[in-house]
Amino acid sequence: MNKQNSRYRWIVFAAVLFTYFLIVSQRTAPGLISDQLMKDFNLTAATIGLLTSIQFLAYAGLQIPVGIFSDRYGPNYFLIIGAVLNGIGTLIYSMAPNAFFLLLARLLAGIGDSTIWVNLVLILSQWFRVQEFVKLLGMAGMAGSLGFLMATVPYSAWISSFGWRAPFFSTGVILCLCGLMLYFVLVKRPKQLALTDSESGVKKAVRKKGQKRENTLLLLRRIFSSRQAWATFLCHFGLVGTYVGFIGSWAVPYGMHVYGMTRSGASQLIMVGLIGALIGAPLTSWISSRLDSLKRPYIIVHIIVCLSWIVFLIFGGKPPIYLLMILFLIIGYGNGASSLTFAVVRQSFPIQEVGVVSGFANTGGFISAVLLPSIFGKILDHFHAASISTGYRYGFMIPVMFTLLGLIGGLLIKGKRKEAEQTGEVTA
Repeated sequence: MNKQNSRYRWIVFAAVLFTYFLIVSQRTAPGLISDQLMKDFNLTAATIGLLTSIQFLAYAGLQIPVGIFSDRYGPNYFLIIGAVLNGIGTLIYSMAPNAFFLLLARLLAGIGDSTIWVNLVLILSQWFRVQEFVKLLGMAGMAGSLGFLMATVPYSAWISSFGWRAPFFSTGVILCLCGLMLYFVLVKRPKQLALTDSESGVKKAVRKKGQKRENTLLLLRRIFSSRQAWATFLCHFGLVGTYVGFIGSWAVPYGMHVYGMTRSGASQLIMVGLIGALIGAPLTSWISSRLDSLKRPYIIVHIIVCLSWIVFLIFGGKPPIYLLMILFLIIGYGNGASSLTFAVVRQSFPIQEVGVVSGFANTGGFISAVLLPSIFGKILDHFHAASISTGYRYGFMIPVMFTLLGLIGGLLIKGKRKEAEQTGEVTA
């Protein structure tokens, strides 16, 4: 039976998205306890920034290798291993006795996380037709936003009730069990149902065309010299990294220190941004379909998000609370809209290169997420003797500059029309 015609594909979809939902929650959940870690382990703001950065550094550094190997050997086992590694890292984090184990834990979590999105994209492309794929990619983006949402008020309430170690320990156990579940769903059960392909999608494509696989170095050289690949890299750098990097490390402390909020209150404020992210993926995809364009709506999103960060500078790092909520809603919307990056990849590159180019584009977002927390932390440390809002005011210059680079990426996207019957894609 063909995978793309089987009902079982919806079980695959649910299992993969649930795992992705949990893993995404662990990107930002540590940000809820930044101030607690500083007290418990006597850490500086720069060290807290490093904790976030090391996770995203591992993620960013492995995106291209993961894309290459997943294209070549298939995505199933990489997704399983990633879920287990993320679970183990979260368990170590929950039991860490000192800063070294905190860093080790976030490194393992980052390595595990690095396998998730690229392989999710490849698994969905194997199990679903092109017309379904575009819609489900938006749903996957929503699942990620729900993961971020869980790491606000619900996780904050859990931490307040039981301390910070128990929630991370429980989540680590569940993630390890998710790895076991994925083995049965992606590997064992499809074999029993005779749904397993003997070859990966890329191998089939190469064999069908009677071509040899392109040398990896030549492939990378061609991608690195591609304007379209760099455009997607910069787009993700500007939208994803600024949002994830700030939410994952400094958003809750910002609300507590600058506005005098409780941890729960700051989490509720950040939740507004996550609601924006939930709206961003499906709404922007719908708009781009109505306009028959990816580039135009994407450029508008980049402009609006960049202007939103500039507003923080205009108000000296402390805009009025009502405006703050609007700004986080818009910035969150931009993060959700970043799913258009992978729509551009899909419509611009051959299917056998989608994994590695997706990895390259995703690298941009998480290089930004690596740089922002550390630079932001160093700025806060530099202005520690001044008022707390002064440090944040200068810190907000970083996301402004990063989103300007994202806007440049949007402008660099080249329109490309393909036969709709063959690809089901829209024009950039």
